[in-house]
Amino acid sequence: MSEQPIVSARGLRKRFGKTEILHGLDFDIPAGRIYGLVGHNGAGKTTTLNALLGLTQCEGKIEVLGVDPFASRTQLMNNVAFISDVASLPRFLRVRELFALLSNIHPNFSQDKAREFLSGTDIRPEAKIKNLSKGMIAQLHLAVVMAIDAKLLVLDEPTLGLDITYRKRFYRRLLEDYMTEERTLLITTHQVDEIEFMLSDIMFIRDGELIVHMQMETVNEKYAQLVVSNAAHAESAKALGPIYLEGRFGQTVMIFDGVDRAKLKALGQVSTPTLSDLFVALMQRETFNAGAA
Repeated sequence: MSEQPIVSARGLRKRFGKTEILHGLDFDIPAGRIYGLVGHNGAGKTTTLNALLGLTQCEGKIEVLGVDPFASRTQLMNNVAFISDVASLPRFLRVRELFALLSNIHPNFSQDKAREFLSGTDIRPEAKIKNLSKGMIAQLHLAVVMAIDAKLLVLDEPTLGLDITYRKRFYRRLLEDYMTEERTLLITTHQVDEIEFMLSDIMFIRDGELIVHMQMETVNEKYAQLVVSNAAHAESAKALGPIYLEGRFGQTVMIFDGVDRAKLKALGQVSTPTLSDLFVALMQRETFNAGAA
């Protein structure tokens, strides 16, 4: 793995008029990692992606593959690929026309690789994209992604609109057939639990600030979820300072940050929260604390 990070940001800020969207983000993304960038609509995800893709200029400093993405975007895009949701595929084109278009757009797109990935499917070069089923669209989208030899691949809600079967196939094939130690993958999605199995790192962004940026191993060590059925135990657990609390089917569910799991096990069932549960907990942390004060 190379020592220089693929992406490095320091004091990254972005304003639209008088409104500041990004509030001085600091982060590094090393090579060979799979990052999940998660946040509510309007949290700053798209602005952050646009900054590292060179689509918008920001205050502070950002480097992608060692260059300023805004000043050197043409050079940068030789080694970066950006794929948004499947709805972005131009429906009026035939499959072969899409491949020809992509060859002109991205220097590292291989039509041969794309055709190879589609071998064994029912997708034919002369087929019009608008006539393909959702499953076929997913297969075509995946073939396009994996046929681009890029050091950094950015996927923005890549499986939006697909059912769970095709979403899972998409991510598993991407993980098994595309990822290498030299490639870095950055994914934004609202279905965070579906990509949890493949992530090496997670970034939660809230109101233009990174509130979580850590390896998945650290997440598993740092956070714990407790399910309590006994009212007395619930009161004892509350005294340990949960960052989130809710009632579920007559039980009390709490999430803790940095609390000794041995203490929690004496009060109920302890597990690691899913990323979606953790996301809800951290996004509502201020509201919960205010209510608990």
